[in-house]
Parts: sequence; C-alpha cells; structure tokens
Amino acid sequence: MGRTSDAKIRLIEAVIELIWTGSYGSTSVDQICERAGVKKGSFYHFFESKTDLAIIGIEHSWLEHRRELDQTFSPVVPPLDRILNCFRNFRKEQEELLAKHGRVLGCPVHSLGAEISTVDDRLRNKLQEILSQFILYYECAVRDADAQGIIDAPDPNAIARIVFAYSEGLLLHARMWNDLSYLDEFEAGAMIILGVTQRTPRGSPKATKATSKKLSALSN
Repeated sequence: MGRTSDAKIRLIEAVIELIWTGSYGSTSVDQICERAGVKKGSFYHFFESKTDLAIIGIEHSWLEHRRELDQTFSPVVPPLDRILNCFRNFRKEQEELLAKHGRVLGCPVHSLGAEISTVDDRLRNKLQEILSQFILYYECAVRDADAQGIIDAPDPNAIARIVFAYSEGLLLHARMWNDLSYLDEFEAGAMIILGVTQRTPRGSPKATKATSKKLSALSN
C-alpha cells in the first residue's frame, strides 16, 4: 500500500512541476511518468487522463497553499500587513524558483488558466473555483481594514479583486520578461490602489478622501 500511495503522490507532484516550468499542452503522460519514476500502466491505474491528474494536482497544491495563507491572513495580523506579507511571500517563492529552475515562473494558476481557458472547461472551472477562494482572503483583509477605519472600502470584494488582479498581473509580467524586478512594485502599487498615502509612527495607514472616491467609482 505504501508504494501505491507514493506513486500517486509522485505523479501529482510531477504534473504540477512540469506544467509550471513548461506548459500544460507541452506536457505529455510519458513525461509525467518519467519525471515521477512511475510506469505508464500505473498512471492509468490512478487517473483516466492527463486532465484528471491535473485537476487533482491543482487541488493538492491549493490545499497546501491554503495552510500557508491561513497563517498569512490570520485575523491577529493587522489587515493591510496580511496583504503585504502575502506579496512578500510571493517574492520569496519566486526568488527560490528562479534559483532552482533558472527562470521566473509566476503564478501557476493564472499561467495555466490563460493557456487552457478556451479549450478545457473542466480545468478552467477548477481554476476559477480556486481563484475565487483566494480572493476571499484579500476581501477579508480589506473588509477588516475598512471596519477599523484604516481605509475607505465601500465595496471590499471589488477592491480585493482589483488588488488581486494587480498582483497577478505583476507575476505574469515577471514570468514573461523573466525579470523579478517587476515584483518591486508589489507593495507601493497595492497601497495606491487601497488609498493609503502614509503610515503613522504607530504603523496605522492613512487614506485620502480623493483616493477613496476613486476606489468607490471603481467599485460601481
């Protein structure tokens, strides 16, 4: 039983790595089996197709990532620090991946989604489900910041989606240009979107009325 379980996990880890470092379309079942050190017959014992494996692989990776997000976005952490710490974790992960693979890899969910969104409904739906869950972490942070009077967020969900899209756009640009310097704009850009102009000595951000009005317009 130990061998069987190990083989399945190795296939799951292999497909995620191959898709992330390459692409879904260029990744074959043979390549996945070779990377996992598993025979092709074993692959079809566990999975009916590459799509089935990819969906399970995405779910597996997301569950692992959620454990990290639960800590990053803990309610005991100041709300805007949750978002900034998430960006810093993104940066650290990308630096580690660059050192390991020699390329900036960006976000696997958005990279895969951009590739398959018009050709594979099952994968697209799974990716949309994960992204919706991810945005909820941002929304809770924005909602708490608004409740504490740190920012003016009339529509926390809309603002969370804007901040999230901004961060994912920077990750995509970093991947496209293979240049981590695009991530240097993470924190400053997020603070502009959120309407934060400065931090007081105690660390509480301030938002201008003008910026708040712009955010309100974006939310409508």
